[in-house]
Amino acid sequence: MSVARTRRKPPRVGDQPVFRRSLIAVVLILAGLLILAPLIVIAVEALSKGWQVYVAAIVHPDTVSAIILTVVTALIAVPVNTVFGIAAAWAITKFDFWGKRLLLVVIEIPFSVSPIVAGVAYLFVYGLQGILGPTLEEYGIKILFAVPGIILASMFVTAPFVARELIPLMQAQGRDLEEAATSLGASGWRTFFAVTLPNIKWALLYGVVLCNARVMGEFGAVSVVSGNIRGETNTLPLHIELLYHDYQAAGAFAAASILAIIAVFTIIAKVALERQGAGRARAAVNSAEKAS
Repeated sequence: MSVARTRRKPPRVGDQPVFRRSLIAVVLILAGLLILAPLIVIAVEALSKGWQVYVAAIVHPDTVSAIILTVVTALIAVPVNTVFGIAAAWAITKFDFWGKRLLLVVIEIPFSVSPIVAGVAYLFVYGLQGILGPTLEEYGIKILFAVPGIILASMFVTAPFVARELIPLMQAQGRDLEEAATSLGASGWRTFFAVTLPNIKWALLYGVVLCNARVMGEFGAVSVVSGNIRGETNTLPLHIELLYHDYQAAGAFAAASILAIIAVFTIIAKVALERQGAGRARAAVNSAEKAS
């Protein structure tokens, strides 16, 4: 028995220094080539003709219009998808009802459907030859090739982000706290704001950050429904493509640098929220251990 206990365990995968160092080297090389290299190229090319050209490209009316439209789209799509994500997560995790699994599948659809396919689907729904197109045209309501179509397409592709962050967490938390609050006489809204929301706020903020980044960087679905009208229905990603096709490389890279900066701040916010959430979780575990 003592021999069996003192027998050395077989080495785990990666215990050998050569394998571990080789694996780390491969990861670093791929990360540098696939992630860091494009960001460096964007920064270098954006400033290749000097700060004056860079600033002139940023403050160009078409670029400013694209930035404003991108921000407006995010200001509408992100709050709507946040409310949808909270409602969907709350319904799925706190209630039992027929069709719960179907709702989960529906929430996942935007992840499995190409954004371009989603844009084409909107054409068949809201276009002049679509299901609702003639009726909308009769009342003078323009959805496609206008701001409403851009917002709808952006909402479609980003609909699952908040819900997907909240559902696993709320499932793990269970229903005990909400049921206890309800049994003590708290209303549904009071239970949500006093019990549910404080327990999910870090995951909620994490989902909102990811949703916002995806809205601002969306290209496929928006390119189909926007009409690519310069200065009117071009979001920032579409404007970058337009500048590049017009052989205005410096302007394209200057506009792309804005999205790159947003991506960097998104990563920083993501890491900060992850640390905050992990810190709160560790504090809760420590306090529970001390209480026991």
